[in-house]
Amino acid sequence: MQYSVEVENMCPVAKGAYHGPAPIPEEGKWVQAKEVSDISGYTHGIGWCAPQQGACKLSLNVKDGVIEEALVETIGCSGMTHSAAMAAEILPGKTILEALNTDLVCDAINVAMRELFLQIVYGRTQTAFSEDGLPVGAGLDDLGKGLRSMIGTTYGTKAKGARYLELAQGYVTHIALNADNEIIGFEYVNFGIMAENIKKGVDANEAYEKAIGRYGQWDNPAKVIDPRDE
Repeated sequence: MQYSVEVENMCPVAKGAYHGPAPIPEEGKWVQAKEVSDISGYTHGIGWCAPQQGACKLSLNVKDGVIEEALVETIGCSGMTHSAAMAAEILPGKTILEALNTDLVCDAINVAMRELFLQIVYGRTQTAFSEDGLPVGAGLDDLGKGLRSMIGTTYGTKAKGARYLELAQGYVTHIALNADNEIIGFEYVNFGIMAENIKKGVDANEAYEKAIGRYGQWDNPAKVIDPRDE
């Protein structure tokens, strides 16, 4: 260790009380984190790229400082989906400090990793007060049946009003309107369920019909429109 002349010439002054790190909540425990290996928790975070043309939702399950599980969801940029494919290979097995200092290919994923790092090391995880946290595999529960991201895509103009294109339930095929042309319901196809049925050998048309659902006041609409064509 090298010291400047000024420091070398100083007389020593003893430090009084020990000011250790503040304890943070982690998986039902209060931990004074001093090493990366002291950190555990499951949490989510959002990141965006510099031109703000796309975003990433990153979910990490960290045990003893190591990322055991990563869920990478992206939207708004075609290249980002391929970056996510690489990030899903890169992240598991790394410590959170390694991951913070690793190029995750896409700015949005890197920013999401930065935001998650802050949450995790400050004890702001989703499992801060959950005993033993969540098991590895919990990330898949976020996706639900069919293991697809929940996406909302809607569009509207002052001249022609709103169009629902995709919601949490699935791909919107028709919108129900009342006599005042107000939206009162919609019909959708859950592509995850449809794909699962097709994989099981169900005829594609039958699988499509089985995946159709309706939401809202669908029984007696004044008009039904296709949001993409009408």
